[in-house]
Amino acid sequence: MLGLGLIGGSLVRAADQAGRKVWGATASDGTAAAARADGYHVDPTLDDALRRAAAEDALVVLGMPLPNVPEALRRVHAVAPRCRLTDVVSVKAAMATAVRRHAPSARYVGGHPMAGTTESGWAAGDAALYRGARWVVAADDGADAEGWSDVAELAWACGSLVVPAAAAEHDAAVGRISHLPHLLAAVLAAVASPGGDDQVGTLALSLAASSFGDGTRVAGTRPELVLAMCEGNRDGLLAAVDDALGRLGAARGSLASTGGLAATVNAGYAARGRWADVREVGPVTVARDTPMAELRELGRRGAALSGWS
Repeated sequence: MLGLGLIGGSLVRAADQAGRKVWGATASDGTAAAARADGYHVDPTLDDALRRAAAEDALVVLGMPLPNVPEALRRVHAVAPRCRLTDVVSVKAAMATAVRRHAPSARYVGGHPMAGTTESGWAAGDAALYRGARWVVAADDGADAEGWSDVAELAWACGSLVVPAAAAEHDAAVGRISHLPHLLAAVLAAVASPGGDDQVGTLALSLAASSFGDGTRVAGTRPELVLAMCEGNRDGLLAAVDDALGRLGAARGSLASTGGLAATVNAGYAARGRWADVREVGPVTVARDTPMAELRELGRRGAALSGWS
């Protein structure tokens, strides 16, 4: 595990609890010391961890913000060029491009566990973070079937359900349900209290309760992490922002002209209900030799995989 923040640190804990041999590396001396104090093996350098991975043919997991990925991939190419490689980064097309450029010999299959909190760092990690979560495993044409199985089995070992998806479709999807919410949360928080000598904003914050708290929860995430994920998914987020602006524009026009918001509110209510319906679809199992196209189609239909049939 290269990177021991919230996501990587949680994965180390979960994999260890599942009985897997696991070790890590981090650029932070403080994080390394904390992880070692909790009983986990952390190599002195990334290169040390990669040399061991190459010797043992271990699955290497990248768990750092997207801007830090190229340098890590250059070390992968230099030290363990043919390693089995995955990641837990929230953007998949950009990751695949980076791997092709910086570590072209790696046996890469992208991954993205849909789990997290507004906290960060090793201390925020939790072995239970991935239990019941959906873990995207990229299923593009040409993906290595053995590598895909490795990543899926890691997700299952951590308690997750696997959702196969094409990289571009993943990015479009998370643009809508992850990256846009971060942006809207920032806007909502700023609208409530623009700052300065804003007495209405101060009053608003004094009155804010659960709807404001729910809507702005992710605005409490460290800004550099939000920027890395949102700017790294520029195309997917732009499409989602355009859709949101169109809907907000329509709502404003209706409010200004007729005073009514029924179309907007009813559409949102119905969409929230569809989310519950999709999440109620039971998990399925698949054969190991299922073609990538069939796996992608299962993901498009909302299916989540619980193991091999």
